[in-house]
Amino acid sequence: MVLRRQREPLVLEELPDPEPGARQVLLEVAACGVCRTDLHIADGELTEPKLPLVMGHQIAARVVVGGERFEPGVRVGVPWLGSTDGTCQYCRSGRENLCDAARFTGYDSDGGYAERAVADERFCFPLPDGFEDLHAAPLLCAGLIGHRALRLAGDAERLGLYGFGAAAHIVCQVAVHEGRRVFAFTRAEDEAAQAFARELGAEWAGDALGSPPEELDGALIFAPAGELVPAALRAVAKGGTVVCGGIHMSDIPPLPYELLWGERVLRSVANLTRADAEEFLSIAPRVPVRTEVETFPLEQANEALDRLRSGHLRGSAVLVP
Repeated sequence: MVLRRQREPLVLEELPDPEPGARQVLLEVAACGVCRTDLHIADGELTEPKLPLVMGHQIAARVVVGGERFEPGVRVGVPWLGSTDGTCQYCRSGRENLCDAARFTGYDSDGGYAERAVADERFCFPLPDGFEDLHAAPLLCAGLIGHRALRLAGDAERLGLYGFGAAAHIVCQVAVHEGRRVFAFTRAEDEAAQAFARELGAEWAGDALGSPPEELDGALIFAPAGELVPAALRAVAKGGTVVCGGIHMSDIPPLPYELLWGERVLRSVANLTRADAEEFLSIAPRVPVRTEVETFPLEQANEALDRLRSGHLRGSAVLVP
């Protein structure tokens, strides 16, 4: 499925098989998760994709032509971070997620809304046993970004999750496994999402613009709505951390300083590192994480994006070639 112009539907096209270059592997795509980042790309909120573009950066695949790391037939996952320069100050200090020369799967290079793809083998990961391809795909962005956001929140015992979609439904399970108390925040009228959160271990679920039953120690914001930032800051206790987990967000309204005062911390998550991926993919089977997925044939990618845009998904949407 090809994005030729932003703000226009994807087009089903027959393309030649991509040719792997140096350090790349050729992959047969088994499943590809649909991410809100894809929506930001399609809707023009991320403004510099290569065009035409095959989107998709939560790829569960099998190696067709291997490189040095992977033999043909091995099952691998491909995430958002597609490559870095490896030499800049960020890469040399364990912060390759901030590399200015980074290239991103399904944005700077073609991704997994296809039957075949190529990827830099240094940025591919063996998929854990026990996860079918459909259920492994959401781990590769929703899971990884949720994991990084959770770690940046520190040891917060009382954890708020704002927006209960693909990322939150995974991180909720990890947080409960770690002994944290989870409070889920959704649109006031979204009783289905609130019930879903409680099914996965949240002890409370309610209106994102309201107040929780008690103060929080930390909050993760996954919904791309800037008005949730002051709401989350009001909800966290002194010394608490609010982490914005998305790549794009609507404008944050003016903040009275009293919301930040008391050594509260407001920070963002930017991309991920390979160390994040290795750590999370080892944690997920131990929880064990259960990803809730709704599948769509590849040619129905536009419908999957529409469903995500409208908020009418439970868990993650996954495309199957």
